[in-house]
Amino acid sequence: GVAESARSSRRQITTIMTKRTTVYLDQDLHQALRLKAAVTDRSLSQLINEMIREHLAEDADNLKTFRERADEPVIDYEALLEDLRAHGKPY
Repeated sequence: GVAESARSSRRQITTIMTKRTTVYLDQDLHQALRLKAAVTDRSLSQLINEMIREHLAEDADNLKTFRERADEPVIDYEALLEDLRAHGKPY
């Protein structure tokens, strides 16, 4: 029926949009991931894809912040410490 056809189409799209790869994990990581996947009712692939996406998004945020602050003045570490000491900061 229509529902079965829709599921089949989604399965084909998912297959087309994914890439199979082999990753060698430490045994303890594999065990932890399998447990988390079971507890959260997700497949191992779904869990790993989500974790990678989150990590890459965090990297992108860090790079964006770095670029935004690139024009800020640079303060020498020793000068910063001296300034903190001069204004009563305990360092």
